[in-house]
Amino acid sequence: MSQLRSHVSTHILDAATGRPAGGVAVSLLDVDGTEIAAGRTDADGRVSDLGPELLERGTYRLRFATGEYFAGTSRDTFYPVVSIDFEVTDPAQHYHVPLLLSPFAYSTYRGS
Repeated sequence: MSQLRSHVSTHILDAATGRPAGGVAVSLLDVDGTEIAAGRTDADGRVSDLGPELLERGTYRLRFATGEYFAGTSRDTFYPVVSIDFEVTDPAQHYHVPLLLSPFAYSTYRGS
């Protein structure tokens, strides 16, 4: 049986601990803010099946519930939510959007 691959995936590394950030709620939204899909990072900090197999060209947003994650680890954070806007320019490509996270900073890049 073949496994469908989502058009979008993500993973989160808690840079302050050097470990994956498991259990983080992640939403995929369209340009109008409508939720397309939602999931939670697994124990390896990954959501590999976020959203449909194909997205149209356009701007999308990943929204990470980082405040809930940090509260669950008994740490304060300056960023209760991290939102990353990205553009799908080629529907034939896969879009992997990682998040490097700490309580008072974050960074992202286009992964593979």
